[in-house]
Amino acid sequence: MKAVTKAIGIDLGGTRVKAVLVDDIGNVLHEVIVPTLDQQGQWKDSAKSAFNQLNANLNENEFYVGLSAPGIPDKYNKCIQLMPGRLEGIEGFNWTEFLGREVFVVNDAVAALSAEARFGAAKNCNDAIIITIGTGVGGALLINGKIYQGAFQKAGHIGHMSINLDGEPDICGMPGSLEEAIGNYSINKRSNGQFHDTAELIEAMKNHDSFAHDIWFKSIKALAVAIASLGNILSPEKIILAGGIIKAGSILTDPLEKMINEYEWRIGENRMQIEIAHFGEQSGAIGAAAFSFLENKNNS
Repeated sequence: MKAVTKAIGIDLGGTRVKAVLVDDIGNVLHEVIVPTLDQQGQWKDSAKSAFNQLNANLNENEFYVGLSAPGIPDKYNKCIQLMPGRLEGIEGFNWTEFLGREVFVVNDAVAALSAEARFGAAKNCNDAIIITIGTGVGGALLINGKIYQGAFQKAGHIGHMSINLDGEPDICGMPGSLEEAIGNYSINKRSNGQFHDTAELIEAMKNHDSFAHDIWFKSIKALAVAIASLGNILSPEKIILAGGIIKAGSILTDPLEKMINEYEWRIGENRMQIEIAHFGEQSGAIGAAAFSFLENKNNS
C-alpha cells in the first residue's frame, strides 16, 4: 500500500481560517487564508472554501485532513463537543460528513504541540509539554511519543493550574491560576489599570519603569514555578513556549532560565530543556495536518 505523503490542515480562528497543504516532512506546499465570518454564521462555509482551494492543488486522492478549532473535542477527535460563546453551531458539528473525507479535530494548543512533535522542537522527543501564552494560557502534553488528551479531553489546560491558593478564581474557578498571573487579558488588573497589554508593559520595562519591572518578574516567577512543578509531575525532556509572549525574546528567556535553575529538581546532570516553538501563526494549521498524520499512524 502506498504511503500517504500529504495532509490538509485547517485552523478555524475567530477572525480568519488559515489552511495549509503540507507534505510528510513539514513543507508547506500551499496556503489559503479566508475570513471566518463568524458573525454571519458562515464559519463552516469559510472552512470548506479553504479546503476546496487546497484540494484543487492536489493531483492525488490519498491525503489526510486535520482541523484545529477553539474548544474541547470529543473523545474520538471527530468534532468539538464544548465551545461556549463562539462559533455558534460548532458543538457536535460533523466535519467528516461536511467535507466528505475523514477529519481529525483538535483544539488549538494540541495542534501547536502536534506541529512541534511531528516537525519542530519536539520532533525527537518522547515526552514534552507546550505552553501557549497569549491572551490566556493553554498547553498540551506529549507522553511516550503520543499526544495525551486524558479523560474528558481536557488534559494540558496548564493555564488553569494554581500557583497561588489565595488568588482570585479564574474563568474555570481555579484560585490564583497561571493564566491569571501571566495571561495578556489580566494585565490591566495586575497593573491597577496602568498597562493595557503585555507589549505596553514590556516597553515600559525597557524604559526602566520599576513598576513594570516588578509586574513582569512576578509573572515570570509564576511561570518558572509552574514549569518546575510540571517537571516534578510529568518529567518531560522539553518545555516548549509558544504564543505572543515569545516575541519578548531574551527579556522572557533570560530571567526564566535563571529562575528555573533555582526551582527545578534535577537528578544528576539531567534537566529539562526550555525551547521556543518553531512555528508561529501557521502552527494551528500545520499542527492540524500533523495531528492527522500522527493519528493515522497510531491507528494503522
